[in-house]
Amino acid sequence: MRGSHGSSPPPTVSGKWLLTAGAIAIAGALLCAWATLCILFWQGSWQLLYHPTSTVTRTPASVNLPFDSVGFATNASGEPQLRGWWIPATAPARFSAVYLHGADGNLGDTVNALARLHRAGLNVFAFDYRGYGTSHFAHPSEARWREDVGSAIEYLTETRHIPANTIILVGKDLGANLALEVAAARADLAGVVLEEPLESPTVAIFSDARAHLVPAHLLVSDRWQTTSAAGNLLIPSLWLYWTTQRDAESEQDKPETYEKVPARKMLVWLTDSPDEAQKFESALRNWIDQLPAIAH
Repeated sequence: MRGSHGSSPPPTVSGKWLLTAGAIAIAGALLCAWATLCILFWQGSWQLLYHPTSTVTRTPASVNLPFDSVGFATNASGEPQLRGWWIPATAPARFSAVYLHGADGNLGDTVNALARLHRAGLNVFAFDYRGYGTSHFAHPSEARWREDVGSAIEYLTETRHIPANTIILVGKDLGANLALEVAAARADLAGVVLEEPLESPTVAIFSDARAHLVPAHLLVSDRWQTTSAAGNLLIPSLWLYWTTQRDAESEQDKPETYEKVPARKMLVWLTDSPDEAQKFESALRNWIDQLPAIAH
Protein backbone atom coordinates (compact mmCIF):
# COMPACT_ATOMS: atom_id res chain seq x y z
CA MET A 1 0.00 0.00 0.00
CA ARG A 2 1.46 3.35 -1.06
CA GLY A 3 1.74 6.20 1.42
CA SER A 4 -0.59 9.12 1.06
CA HIS A 5 2.23 11.70 1.28
CA GLY A 6 3.73 12.23 -2.13
CA SER A 7 6.60 14.70 -2.87
CA SER A 8 5.31 18.31 -3.23
CA PRO A 9 6.37 20.40 -6.21
CA PRO A 10 9.14 22.96 -5.55
CA PRO A 11 7.97 26.56 -5.03
CA THR A 12 8.11 28.77 -8.08
CA VAL A 13 8.91 32.46 -8.33
CA SER A 14 7.28 34.45 -11.04
CA GLY A 15 9.48 36.13 -13.62
CA LYS A 16 7.61 39.37 -13.06
CA TRP A 17 8.57 39.39 -9.39
CA LEU A 18 12.22 38.75 -10.25
CA LEU A 19 12.26 41.57 -12.75
CA THR A 20 10.64 43.94 -10.25
CA ALA A 21 13.07 42.99 -7.49
CA GLY A 22 16.02 43.40 -9.84
CA ALA A 23 14.81 46.80 -10.99
CA ILE A 24 14.37 47.95 -7.37
CA ALA A 25 17.87 46.74 -6.48
CA ILE A 26 19.41 48.52 -9.45
CA ALA A 27 17.46 51.72 -8.73
CA GLY A 28 18.55 51.58 -5.09
CA ALA A 29 22.18 51.14 -6.10
CA LEU A 30 21.97 54.04 -8.54
CA LEU A 31 20.30 56.22 -5.92
CA CYS A 32 23.05 55.41 -3.41
CA ALA A 33 25.70 56.20 -6.02
CA TRP A 34 24.00 59.50 -6.89
CA ALA A 35 23.64 60.41 -3.20
CA THR A 36 27.34 59.67 -2.72
CA LEU A 37 28.18 61.89 -5.68
CA CYS A 38 26.04 64.69 -4.18
CA ILE A 39 27.87 64.39 -0.85
CA LEU A 40 31.28 64.42 -2.54
CA PHE A 41 30.35 67.44 -4.64
CA TRP A 42 29.00 69.27 -1.57
CA GLN A 43 32.22 68.55 0.34
CA GLY A 44 34.69 69.33 -2.42
CA SER A 45 33.09 71.87 -4.77
CA TRP A 46 34.84 74.75 -2.99
CA GLN A 47 38.10 73.57 -4.56
CA LEU A 48 36.77 74.52 -8.00
CA LEU A 49 36.87 78.21 -7.04
CA TYR A 50 39.23 78.55 -4.08
CA HIS A 51 42.88 77.47 -4.27
CA PRO A 52 44.55 78.28 -0.94
CA THR A 53 48.15 77.52 -0.01
CA SER A 54 49.49 77.28 3.52
CA THR A 55 53.17 78.18 3.21
CA VAL A 56 53.81 81.94 3.36
CA THR A 57 57.10 82.44 1.49
CA ARG A 58 57.34 86.26 1.58
CA THR A 59 56.66 88.99 4.09
CA PRO A 60 56.81 92.81 3.80
CA ALA A 61 60.37 92.57 5.12
CA SER A 62 61.38 91.26 1.68
CA VAL A 63 60.71 94.75 0.28
CA ASN A 64 62.02 96.57 3.37
CA LEU A 65 58.61 97.40 4.81
CA PRO A 66 58.31 97.40 8.62
CA PHE A 67 55.24 95.50 9.79
CA ASP A 68 53.57 93.87 12.76
CA SER A 69 52.42 90.27 12.55
CA VAL A 70 48.89 90.19 13.95
CA GLY A 71 46.55 87.47 15.24
CA PHE A 72 42.89 88.40 15.72
CA ALA A 73 39.32 87.06 15.73
CA THR A 74 39.91 84.84 18.75
CA ASN A 75 37.69 81.84 19.46
CA ALA A 76 36.22 80.80 22.84
CA SER A 77 39.62 79.42 23.84
CA GLY A 78 41.33 82.72 23.09
CA GLU A 79 43.11 81.40 19.98
CA PRO A 80 43.32 83.77 16.99
CA GLN A 81 41.48 82.42 13.95
CA LEU A 82 42.98 84.92 11.51
CA ARG A 83 46.52 86.08 10.85
CA GLY A 84 47.63 89.22 9.10
CA TRP A 85 50.07 92.11 8.79
CA TRP A 86 49.77 95.70 9.91
CA ILE A 87 51.97 98.00 7.82
CA PRO A 88 51.92 101.57 9.14
CA ALA A 89 52.32 104.46 6.73
CA THR A 90 55.64 106.29 6.73
CA ALA A 91 53.91 109.54 7.76
CA PRO A 92 50.62 109.99 9.62
CA ALA A 93 47.88 108.81 7.27
CA ARG A 94 44.25 109.84 7.02
CA PHE A 95 43.18 106.50 5.60
CA SER A 96 43.86 102.82 6.27
CA ALA A 97 43.46 100.14 3.59
CA VAL A 98 42.16 96.64 4.28
CA TYR A 99 43.61 94.48 1.50
CA LEU A 100 41.57 91.47 0.33
CA HIS A 101 43.50 89.04 -1.85
CA GLY A 102 42.02 86.70 -4.43
CA ALA A 103 41.11 83.02 -4.35
CA ASP A 104 44.61 81.69 -5.09
CA GLY A 105 47.71 81.46 -2.89
CA ASN A 106 47.96 83.40 0.35
CA LEU A 107 49.19 86.62 1.92
CA GLY A 108 52.77 85.98 0.84
CA ASP A 109 51.75 86.53 -2.79
CA THR A 110 50.46 90.06 -2.08
CA VAL A 111 53.65 91.79 -0.92
CA ASN A 112 54.14 93.84 -4.08
CA ALA A 113 50.50 94.96 -4.04
CA LEU A 114 50.81 95.97 -0.38
CA ALA A 115 53.95 97.96 -1.17
CA ARG A 116 52.02 99.95 -3.82
CA LEU A 117 49.34 100.85 -1.30
CA HIS A 118 52.00 101.85 1.21
CA ARG A 119 53.69 104.10 -1.36
CA ALA A 120 50.33 105.80 -1.88
CA GLY A 121 50.51 106.98 1.74
CA LEU A 122 48.13 104.48 3.35
CA ASN A 123 48.27 102.40 6.47
CA VAL A 124 47.81 98.84 5.22
CA PHE A 125 46.18 95.91 6.95
CA ALA A 126 46.23 92.60 5.08
CA PHE A 127 45.23 89.16 6.28
CA ASP A 128 44.58 85.60 5.19
CA TYR A 129 41.06 84.22 5.20
CA ARG A 130 40.39 81.02 7.09
CA GLY A 131 41.90 78.16 5.14
CA TYR A 132 44.72 80.34 3.75
CA GLY A 133 48.29 80.76 4.99
CA THR A 134 48.62 80.43 8.75
CA SER A 135 45.01 81.37 9.53
CA HIS A 136 42.78 78.72 11.09
CA PHE A 137 41.88 75.95 8.66
CA ALA A 138 38.34 75.93 7.33
CA HIS A 139 36.96 75.40 3.85
CA PRO A 140 36.70 78.83 2.17
CA SER A 141 33.28 80.11 1.21
CA GLU A 142 31.58 83.39 0.39
CA ALA A 143 29.94 83.51 3.83
CA ARG A 144 33.20 82.80 5.67
CA TRP A 145 35.07 85.40 3.64
CA ARG A 146 32.49 88.03 4.56
CA GLU A 147 32.74 87.05 8.22
CA ASP A 148 36.53 87.35 8.05
CA VAL A 149 36.36 90.85 6.56
CA GLY A 150 33.97 91.82 9.33
CA SER A 151 36.49 90.56 11.87
CA ALA A 152 39.28 92.57 10.19
CA ILE A 153 37.24 95.78 10.28
CA GLU A 154 36.32 95.09 13.91
CA TYR A 155 39.99 94.59 14.75
CA LEU A 156 40.88 97.97 13.25
CA THR A 157 38.00 99.86 14.87
CA GLU A 158 37.99 98.15 18.28
CA THR A 159 41.65 97.28 18.85
CA ARG A 160 43.49 99.96 16.88
CA HIS A 161 40.72 102.55 17.34
CA ILE A 162 40.65 103.49 13.67
CA PRO A 163 37.34 105.15 12.69
CA ALA A 164 35.34 103.20 10.13
CA ASN A 165 34.96 106.30 7.93
CA THR A 166 38.75 106.30 7.38
CA ILE A 167 38.89 102.66 6.22
CA ILE A 168 39.19 101.81 2.52
CA LEU A 169 38.59 98.27 1.27
CA VAL A 170 40.98 97.22 -1.50
CA GLY A 171 40.34 93.94 -3.33
CA LYS A 172 41.87 92.08 -6.24
CA ASP A 173 40.19 89.39 -8.38
CA LEU A 174 37.69 87.52 -6.19
CA GLY A 175 38.87 89.72 -3.33
CA ALA A 176 37.47 92.67 -5.31
CA ASN A 177 34.09 90.95 -5.50
CA LEU A 178 34.28 90.46 -1.75
CA ALA A 179 35.23 94.11 -1.20
CA LEU A 180 32.27 95.19 -3.31
CA GLU A 181 29.81 93.00 -1.37
CA VAL A 182 31.05 94.24 2.00
CA ALA A 183 31.21 97.88 0.86
CA ALA A 184 27.62 97.68 -0.41
CA ALA A 185 26.55 96.74 3.12
CA ARG A 186 28.85 99.20 4.93
CA ALA A 187 28.01 102.79 4.02
CA ASP A 188 30.10 103.91 7.00
CA LEU A 189 33.39 103.10 5.24
CA ALA A 190 35.44 105.70 3.34
CA GLY A 191 35.55 103.95 -0.02
CA VAL A 192 36.45 100.83 -1.97
CA VAL A 193 39.10 100.03 -4.60
CA LEU A 194 38.33 97.16 -6.97
CA GLU A 195 41.08 95.67 -9.11
CA GLU A 196 39.75 93.38 -11.83
CA PRO A 197 36.65 91.97 -10.10
CA LEU A 198 35.41 88.73 -11.66
CA GLU A 199 32.22 89.06 -13.69
CA SER A 200 30.83 85.58 -12.89
CA PRO A 201 32.90 83.88 -10.17
CA THR A 202 30.61 80.88 -9.69
CA VAL A 203 30.99 79.78 -13.32
CA ALA A 204 34.03 77.83 -12.10
CA ILE A 205 31.70 75.77 -9.91
CA PHE A 206 28.47 75.48 -11.85
CA SER A 207 30.04 74.88 -15.28
CA ASP A 208 32.01 71.87 -14.01
CA ALA A 209 30.86 68.61 -15.62
CA ARG A 210 30.05 67.09 -12.22
CA ALA A 211 27.75 70.00 -11.41
CA HIS A 212 25.39 68.84 -14.17
CA LEU A 213 24.91 65.48 -12.44
CA VAL A 214 23.77 66.88 -9.08
CA PRO A 215 21.51 69.72 -7.84
CA ALA A 216 24.55 71.99 -7.61
CA HIS A 217 22.64 75.17 -6.78
CA LEU A 218 21.11 73.43 -3.76
CA LEU A 219 24.42 72.01 -2.60
CA VAL A 220 26.52 75.19 -2.97
CA SER A 221 25.61 78.36 -1.10
CA ASP A 222 28.08 80.69 -2.85
CA ARG A 223 26.41 83.12 -5.26
CA TRP A 224 28.74 86.15 -5.59
CA GLN A 225 26.00 88.40 -6.96
CA THR A 226 28.36 91.18 -7.94
CA THR A 227 25.98 93.17 -10.14
CA SER A 228 23.30 93.47 -7.46
CA ALA A 229 25.95 94.47 -4.91
CA ALA A 230 27.14 97.21 -7.28
CA GLY A 231 23.62 98.57 -7.46
CA ASN A 232 23.60 99.02 -3.68
CA LEU A 233 27.01 100.69 -3.40
CA LEU A 234 26.74 104.11 -1.74
CA ILE A 235 30.40 104.95 -1.06
CA PRO A 236 33.07 106.18 -3.52
CA SER A 237 34.71 103.50 -5.64
CA LEU A 238 37.79 103.18 -7.85
CA TRP A 239 37.67 100.46 -10.51
CA LEU A 240 40.91 99.20 -12.07
CA TYR A 241 40.96 96.87 -15.07
CA TRP A 242 43.94 95.44 -16.95
CA THR A 243 43.78 95.28 -20.74
CA THR A 244 46.02 95.24 -23.82
CA GLN A 245 47.71 98.40 -25.07
CA ARG A 246 45.59 98.35 -28.24
CA ASP A 247 42.35 98.08 -26.29
CA ALA A 248 43.44 100.81 -23.90
CA GLU A 249 43.93 103.20 -26.82
CA SER A 250 40.50 102.42 -28.27
CA GLU A 251 37.06 103.24 -26.97
CA GLN A 252 36.40 100.85 -24.10
CA ASP A 253 33.00 99.59 -23.11
CA LYS A 254 32.43 100.16 -19.42
CA PRO A 255 31.87 96.91 -17.47
CA GLU A 256 28.22 96.18 -16.71
CA THR A 257 28.94 95.95 -12.98
CA TYR A 258 30.58 99.38 -12.99
CA GLU A 259 27.62 100.89 -14.82
CA LYS A 260 25.26 99.70 -12.06
CA VAL A 261 26.98 101.77 -9.34
CA PRO A 262 24.88 104.81 -8.34
CA ALA A 263 27.54 106.48 -6.17
CA ARG A 264 30.69 108.46 -7.02
CA LYS A 265 33.00 106.25 -9.09
CA MET A 266 36.15 106.29 -11.22
CA LEU A 267 37.27 103.79 -13.89
CA VAL A 268 40.93 103.34 -14.91
CA TRP A 269 42.27 101.03 -17.62
CA LEU A 270 45.78 99.66 -17.06
CA THR A 271 48.16 97.84 -19.42
CA ASP A 272 51.37 95.86 -18.98
CA SER A 273 53.58 98.76 -20.08
CA PRO A 274 56.58 99.66 -17.89
CA ASP A 275 54.96 102.80 -16.47
CA GLU A 276 51.74 101.11 -15.34
CA ALA A 277 52.85 100.77 -11.72
CA GLN A 278 53.29 104.53 -11.63
CA LYS A 279 49.93 105.01 -13.36
CA PHE A 280 48.26 102.73 -10.80
CA GLU A 281 49.71 104.68 -7.88
CA SER A 282 48.88 108.02 -9.51
CA ALA A 283 45.24 107.00 -10.06
CA LEU A 284 45.01 105.74 -6.50
CA ARG A 285 46.50 108.93 -5.06
CA ASN A 286 44.18 111.13 -7.12
CA TRP A 287 41.17 109.14 -6.00
CA ILE A 288 42.25 109.24 -2.36
CA ASP A 289 42.78 113.01 -2.58
CA GLN A 290 39.12 113.40 -3.55
CA LEU A 291 37.78 111.39 -0.62
CA PRO A 292 37.76 114.19 1.99
CA ALA A 293 35.61 116.37 -0.26
CA ILE A 294 33.03 113.63 -0.75
CA ALA A 295 33.16 112.04 2.70
CA HIS A 296 29.80 111.67 4.40
